Amino acid sequence: MASTPRIAVVGSANTDLITFSDAFPRAGETLFGKSFDLGFGGKGANQAIAARLCGAEVVMVAKVGSDLFGEATIKNFASFGIDTTHVQVVQGASTGVAPIFVEPNGQNRIIVVKGANDRLLPADVDAAAALLRGVDTIILQFEIPLATIYHAVRFARAHGIRCIVNPAPALPANLAELTGADYFIPNETEAELITGHPVHTVEEAGACAAALLQKGFRRVVLTLGARGSLVADAAGSVHVPPFAVATVDTTGAGDAFIGSLAVFLAEGAQEKDAVARANLYAALSTTRVGTQKSFPKRADFEAEWTRRAQQAR
Repeated sequence: MASTPRIAVVGSANTDLITFSDAFPRAGETLFGKSFDLGFGGKGANQAIAARLCGAEVVMVAKVGSDLFGEATIKNFASFGIDTTHVQVVQGASTGVAPIFVEPNGQNRIIVVKGANDRLLPADVDAAAALLRGVDTIILQFEIPLATIYHAVRFARAHGIRCIVNPAPALPANLAELTGADYFIPNETEAELITGHPVHTVEEAGACAAALLQKGFRRVVLTLGARGSLVADAAGSVHVPPFAVATVDTTGAGDAFIGSLAVFLAEGAQEKDAVARANLYAALSTTRVGTQKSFPKRADFEAEWTRRAQQAR
């Protein structure tokens, strides 16, 4: 590649509070969990860390609270070498938190309290404009105000910057405000909620992606968990197969996919190859507990990519 990719993430930063349990309590019931883990999260922050671990220079535009979690979040970004110039502390607000409950099979249930993330405004995008104009890609998700997302999409379009919108978690949104994005990347649940089309099979995923293209999106990538991904544009759709791994915890896998995909595309990889690589990167993240700390380093990813390619010959 000619130069190191530069990725900007305009998005959320949370603290994850992860509980592992064999069962979940009914109303009024108290159960003992198996174990507990605390880590840094938030879809925006996770995607920024994934991009950084994959070798990109990363700029984070975010807001945290004036609490212990906020201070620790900024230090965590800095420890990875992420530019925190535009990570601001909001006095009197809490940092976003995400209590996560993980079942024995690795599936998770998450409740997000957005806190300071809700204070990230279009004016904050404008304040970071000088840095943002120099990046290859801007990544957005739905844990910040929709007005800020719409504004950032318009900014990216106006300056010829690749833009990835990850509509997670799914919210009622003005899709016309998002069609300026180069890539619209929901998972199967989000795609179903947005379109009303079921996504239980690869064939249904294709129909759902087609419905999104009809709404004006140029490229749609549906992440399908253990079934891989589906890439669609005006020329048609293609299914990109998954990679088998021993899954322990799926938390953050979608963010690993988004962050790594942004880097692979910025490095010039062909689209299908970039998505396949992101499939593996996300799959590898599910083999360890947690979000950011489960993401593999680039060297480890490349070693596994090479090993799997040799096995496939």
